[in-house]
Amino acid sequence: MSILITGGAGYIGSHTVVELQNAGYSVVVVDNFSNSFPEALRRVEKITGKRVPFYKADIRDRSAMEEIFRKEKFECCIHFAGFKAVGQSVTAPWEYYDNNINGTLALIDVMRKYRTKNMIFSSSATVYGKPAFVPITEDCPKGKIVNPYGRTKSMQEEILADIQKADPEWNVILLRYFNPIGAHISGLIGESPVGIPGNLVPYIAQVAVRRLEKLLIYGNDYHTRDGTGIRDYIHVSDLAVGHVKALEAVRQNPGLEIYNLGTGKGYSVLEVVRCFEQVSGVPIPCQVVSRRPGDIAVCYADAGKAERELKWKTTRSLADMCLDSWRWQLGNPNGYHDACS
Repeated sequence: MSILITGGAGYIGSHTVVELQNAGYSVVVVDNFSNSFPEALRRVEKITGKRVPFYKADIRDRSAMEEIFRKEKFECCIHFAGFKAVGQSVTAPWEYYDNNINGTLALIDVMRKYRTKNMIFSSSATVYGKPAFVPITEDCPKGKIVNPYGRTKSMQEEILADIQKADPEWNVILLRYFNPIGAHISGLIGESPVGIPGNLVPYIAQVAVRRLEKLLIYGNDYHTRDGTGIRDYIHVSDLAVGHVKALEAVRQNPGLEIYNLGTGKGYSVLEVVRCFEQVSGVPIPCQVVSRRPGDIAVCYADAGKAERELKWKTTRSLADMCLDSWRWQLGNPNGYHDACS
C-alpha cells in the first residue's frame, strides 16, 4: 500500500516525499501544479534515486480523485494541498475558502468511500492567533485569527476532528507548523514562490541575489530584544522528518492527536538577517516600514509533546537553515521557473 501525498510537489510536500522515500515508504503524489512545479518531483527523483508516481489532479475534482483511488491502494493521506499566502487570502478570500475547505471536504468524502481513514493534516501555528501564552503548547486555546488563510486551517482542523469523533475508525494527526525555511542540503529542491515572497527568508534570499532591491521590515517597535518580531523558524527537512514520525504514530491508531512542529526557540527578523549575511557574505539592504495589521510580537513553540510521543526533535540550526536557503537560491536564482521556460 502507498501513502497519498496531496500537494506533494510543493515546498513542504516535496521535502516530505524525500524523507518518506528514504525511510522506505511507497508514495503517490497528487498535485494540480497551481502553485508548484513538476520539476520539483523530477529533482526529488534525483535525490532519492526512486521514481515518484504522480497524478495531475485537483482534489476538488471528485471524479478524478475517485479514479486515482480505484487504481491505487492507500494506507494514509498526508494532506498538504491548499493555498497558503496570508496576504493573498485577504484579497481573494472566496478562492481560499473554495480551494482549501471544499478541497478537504471532497478529499475526505472520497477517502471514506474507499475506506482510507488515516489522515495527517498540514496545519499551522496561525490557528493560535495572538497566543494566550508563549512558548505555545498544544493546550493553548485558539485565538482570534485575523486572515482567511488561518481561518481555513482552523476550519479544516474542526472538520477533521468532527469526522474522527463521529467515526472512531478514523485516525487524524494535526501537525501545527511554525515557520518552515531552508532547503534540501543538495540544493536541488527548495521554496520557489510566485511573485514577491510573502515569507522572510525567501525574501532575504532574493535580495541577496539582487532579484529584489531591499528587504522591508514591518515594524521595529515591538517589545522584543531588538524591536522586530520573533518567530520560531524550523528547517523544512526537520519538518519533513516530523511527517515520517507522524506516519509511524498514525499506525498505532491514536484517534485524534495534535502536535506542534517547531524548534522551541525564537529568532527576531534582524537576527535572521544577520545570520543570512554571515553565511552568505552578502549584505542585505533593509528598510523599516510600518507594522502589518495582525502581526504579533512573539510566537514560538513548545514542541515537547512531539519529542516525547513522536520521538522527534529538530537537529538543524538557524545557520544551517540560512546556508541551505542560500545554496538553493544561488543554484536556482529564479526557483523552478528557469527549468520550466
